[in-house]
Formats: sequence, C-alpha cells, structure tokens
Amino acid sequence: MTQQALSRKREVKSICCIGGGYVGGPSAAVIANKAPHLLVTVVDIDARRIAAWNSDLLPVYEPNLFELVQPARDGSNNREPNLVFSTDIDQKIRDADIVFIGVNTPTKKTGLGAGKASDLSWLESATRRVARAATKDTIVVEKSTVPCGTANMMREILAANAQPGVKFEVLSNPEFLAEGTAVRNLLHPDRILIGCLETESGYAAAEALADVYANWVPRERLITLNLWSSELAKLAANAMLAQRISSINSFSAICEAVDANIQDLAYAVGLDTRIGPKMLNASVGFGGSCFKKDILNLVYISESLHLPEVAAYWRMVVEVNEYQMARFVKRIVDSMYSTLSNKKIAVLGFAYKKDTGDTRESAAITVVKSLMAENASIHIFDPQVREEQIMADLQVERGDKQITVSSSPYEACQDAHAVVILTEWDMFSNKASKAIAPPPNDAAGASNGTANGATNGKPSSKHEKVDWARVGELMEKPAYVFDGRNTVNKAALEDMGFRVEAIGVASSSRLTM
Repeated sequence: MTQQALSRKREVKSICCIGGGYVGGPSAAVIANKAPHLLVTVVDIDARRIAAWNSDLLPVYEPNLFELVQPARDGSNNREPNLVFSTDIDQKIRDADIVFIGVNTPTKKTGLGAGKASDLSWLESATRRVARAATKDTIVVEKSTVPCGTANMMREILAANAQPGVKFEVLSNPEFLAEGTAVRNLLHPDRILIGCLETESGYAAAEALADVYANWVPRERLITLNLWSSELAKLAANAMLAQRISSINSFSAICEAVDANIQDLAYAVGLDTRIGPKMLNASVGFGGSCFKKDILNLVYISESLHLPEVAAYWRMVVEVNEYQMARFVKRIVDSMYSTLSNKKIAVLGFAYKKDTGDTRESAAITVVKSLMAENASIHIFDPQVREEQIMADLQVERGDKQITVSSSPYEACQDAHAVVILTEWDMFSNKASKAIAPPPNDAAGASNGTANGATNGKPSSKHEKVDWARVGELMEKPAYVFDGRNTVNKAALEDMGFRVEAIGVASSSRLTM
C-alpha cells in the first residue's frame, strides 16, 4: 500500500493487544463489549496468564470486569464471541489492523538512569516483533506509559525491520484508568487522547482509532494532539495526582503537631471550586505501579533536559511520600513504648488500594518491612491478595516465623497488641453497619475472578464488615489501632476501649497528657 493510500480512511476489523495485564486485558474487554463487530485479541507470552483470562479466575481483580469479559469471550444468545485470548502472538499481529502495545515499562534497576529512567526493553521487544510479524500496513498504538520521544523510537524500529512494502503508523494513546475503578474509567472516560504525527497518514490513523472509541465515547471527548504532547500528558497527569496526595500528607504532619484535624482541613480546602475534594484523603502514602515510576521518569527527563530545579521539585513528591511512611512507622513504635519486639501486630490490608489485588509499590510493603526490622510478629489479612504474593513482596519464604498470612481479620487480630490498617477496604470501616454487598452485575450470577496475586472475587465471608467489638475482645490490652487510611470512625472505636492513632490527628497519648 502506498503512502497516499495510507492517508485514506481506514477500515478496522481486527485489533490485537500485546500484553494481558492491568491495562491490556480490561481495555480489550471494553472495546470488544462495546464494538461487537470488531475482533479483539489479547496476546501474551505468559501462557498461564492467557489460561487465566480464558477461565473464570481472571488474572486481574477489578469490580465488574468478569461481567464484561464473559459475554464477549464466550458469546451469548444475542451475540457472537469477539474477544480472544491467545499465545499465538505472530499470527494475531498479522491478522490485526491495529496493534496495541500495553507491556510493562518499569523503572530501570541498573545501568544509566537506574532508579529513575524507564526500562523500555519489553516495549522494544514487542515493537520488533510487530515489525517482523506484520504482513500488511498496520497502526501501532502505544498504550504503555513511556517517556517523551518513545513513539519516534518505535517508528525507527518498525521502519528498519518492516517486511517489504509494509508501512506503519505509530499513535500514542495513553490510558488514564485507575485500578479498582478501571471498568468505570474505561466505559466513561474523561477524555481519550490520541497522539499522532502531524501528517495526512498520521491523522488518518488517528481517525481510525477514534472511530473505534466512538462506539461508546462521545466525539467531543476524543482529543487528537501531537505525539510528544500525548506522551507527556500521561506523565503530567500522574505526577500532578501524586503531588496532590503528597501535598495533603504534608499537611497531615502539621495537623498532628498543632492538634488540627486533616479531614476537617481537607473538607474546608476541597470546598474551593478551584481545588475540589478529590484526591485529598490523607494516608500512609500512595502506591501502585504508576505514580512513583512516572514521577521518577519525569525527574530523569528533567535532568536530561538540564532542568535541575524542575527535577528537584518533582523528586520532592516522592520524598514526601517516603517520609509519610517513615513517620507512620515511627508513630507505631513510639506509641507502643518504643519496642515491638515479640509483640503481635495485625496488618489489615496489603494491596496498594481497595478493590484491587495489585501490590506494586504498596505502602504496606514498606511499612511491614519496617515493622519486621523492629522484630514484631506480623499477621497479615487482605481479602484479595494471595499468600504467595505477600511472601514474594516481603522477600520471605513460606513458613517464616515473623510473617503469617491469615485467612480472616479475626485470625490476624487474635492476641494482637495492635492493628495496623494499610488498605482502605470497605470491610474494615466501622462507618456503616451492614455487610458489604458485591458490586452490581449486568449478568446475574456471574462472578468476578482473579489470579496472579489476587483471590477469586466471588462474594464471600471475606468481604463481610469487621466486627470491631469482637476484635477488641480478641486483642491484648491496651488495644491499639493505627489507621493508615482514616478508614475507621476514631471516636466510635475509642468509646469501645481502643487506643486509635489516625493520620492527620494528634496522638491520643499526647492529647491526654
């Protein structure tokens, strides 16, 4: 096909997504569900992950994800199946009109830029595979979060390795989903960014991708911009969200020192329409696969562009986050008579946030490792994170005497000297009395499913509200609760006899002195 032909409107019949992780799988499921006339295939080199996607135990825990996957994957009375999960990567690339690349781009651990720069090895490998496998002109879509200029690197690799006569257009289409609300974010996005070359063929490719999203997203939310702007917009969005968390957490330290209340402060500040109430929940710190990684990448980019002041500004967002975790651990130790040796600590929550089984960069990992250094005996309960994932994150072997993964919050709290809440699961809150209901389903009787660190999402006793009166009866006295997510009603627990230490509220021991 000639370059002139490339500039004409393209008809898209088949989409292939390389990478069956937290971005690729849910994104493909939504496209397949909303565009039943398209064949959508997810490919991955991990056969176990693909097998999980083809089962009732999905490798990603997200509320309502299974209800999207099942009808598109298996078909139903009123639709043919159009969602495929496969390890036949090369053939699916050949069949596709659009190839999404949604592989991991972690922070480099060694070499130039270690600790800050993105490791693009998997992205480069996927790009080279597309170049070798594609036998027709193909639109290649960069879904992974990447540094500015990555699309140009992909274009060079594709052009240098393409089969004779095959041409590619590279688009940047960053995802702005948040784990735990990914399905809602994908179904009702604030905006869809499509970055392209400012050429006729670039705009034609962008229009072809926009037509896919237009099956459910209003046209006014489909934004076309240049490649660099699109790539930088993703980094900027994550950096500014993380900055907001570190900002409110910095105020939590001040609140604790002057007897102010961070929740009152956040409410007052959030009433300003220029600021708004979102992302103003003080906590032990942010986690997840994106925030820290993307900020450090932004620091590296700024340093590479000889902008040291800009680099220092964004580095401080990460440093405040680390400071918040260290402050929280110190508060635990100080409150418990400066020693945790031989004391049992119940940790409630290990995922980096509620409604996900993802533990990447979870504050719980940092906090628990610090508690281990204090020689505490730690018993961990999380309704969605598997024991093997917890052990791997903490770098301990199963059977380690210091770490026990419990099957219920009550088992974890039995004879505990303190409870430490590190994930804001609804079941840990005492702000409502009824059991947590499963998320609403479109398909009655269908279940959410998970694997790879998360347990099956079917409703179970694991999700019932914690009975804090029962917890109090099980614990040693005085019974401490260290609330790293401001999840519980502090006054109510104190009325039950607990000593509660909450983020952004002065220490109970100091107030009673």
